[in-house]
Amino acid sequence: MSNSKITLPNHYILQIINIVADLGVPTQGWLRHLGIDPDESEESLITMPWATFRQLLLDAGRFCNDKALGLMIGERLLINTHGILGYAALSSGTTRQVIELLERYLVLRTDMVTMESAQQGDRLWVSFYENRPLEDVRRPVTEAIVLAIRNILDFTTMGTCDIREVTFPFDGDAKLAEAMFRCPVSYNQDSAGFSLPLATIDQPLKLANTVSFQEGLKVCQQELEKLSSEQTWAVRVRRIMLQSTHGFPSLDMTARRFHVTPRTLHRRLIEEGTSYRDILEDVRHQLATRYLETGQMTVQEISYALGYSDIANFRKAFKRWESVPPSMYIPPLTS
Repeated sequence: MSNSKITLPNHYILQIINIVADLGVPTQGWLRHLGIDPDESEESLITMPWATFRQLLLDAGRFCNDKALGLMIGERLLINTHGILGYAALSSGTTRQVIELLERYLVLRTDMVTMESAQQGDRLWVSFYENRPLEDVRRPVTEAIVLAIRNILDFTTMGTCDIREVTFPFDGDAKLAEAMFRCPVSYNQDSAGFSLPLATIDQPLKLANTVSFQEGLKVCQQELEKLSSEQTWAVRVRRIMLQSTHGFPSLDMTARRFHVTPRTLHRRLIEEGTSYRDILEDVRHQLATRYLETGQMTVQEISYALGYSDIANFRKAFKRWESVPPSMYIPPLTS
């Protein structure tokens, strides 16, 4: 991940900085050390190495001396901070339409997570999946994004958002989270997400405006097409792998997702200096170290999750990656 970059709305970065500044902490020297020069224009985008963004969050958490940094960020991300996506959400006809809009176009604001919804009994369950290993900033990133989505739903429903429960797959301050989400919040669960009753998600919203929604949707689609054209094939393939919850898709299946032949996808990856196998190897490596660092899965479970039919093959691959077997892996110390 050290060479990857992340692009976010400048306003999101400013919120993190402002939280620290509000505590009386001088920020100029800190930001200069990180090489961050935020633009006061809230509509701009800022691109930085993933390692820099990660350090920004780690530092902010230490300055705050508060594990609730993600909730503090999410609380500030109101509907008017999300640009054209917020505009389209504001004009949506129903809560279901808001959810579907965010599922498709959340990537315009952040590519760190993917949002997916599915019906479960009498509820719509909205889940959030990491598009990259979020490492030791998993908690603030996930909490901030989920709370920001909750804020959008709260505004579009004029304060009547009926989220029934929220879950996170890590430890947290349930009492504080429940005060912000205004519903039960459970930590140390299987996944991040929330549920909405099916009985309410198709009720007309008072702020609905069909013309404005279609205008916003058109711009969102244009921005999505522009974003897709600017991304390398390797980045797109990697995202597909990390979004998969039931094993990694084959080269053939991945090519089908992009509406190209396997031979074409292979050729384009080769032109970028990589291959499907190389990307799969890198994704497995990063997920393996991430799973080991969480301490919640056995080596055998990790081997199975990464698609190895034989645990011995996983141990051999891990030793090639880290020069030690998985049972002896020691996570690097964070700075």
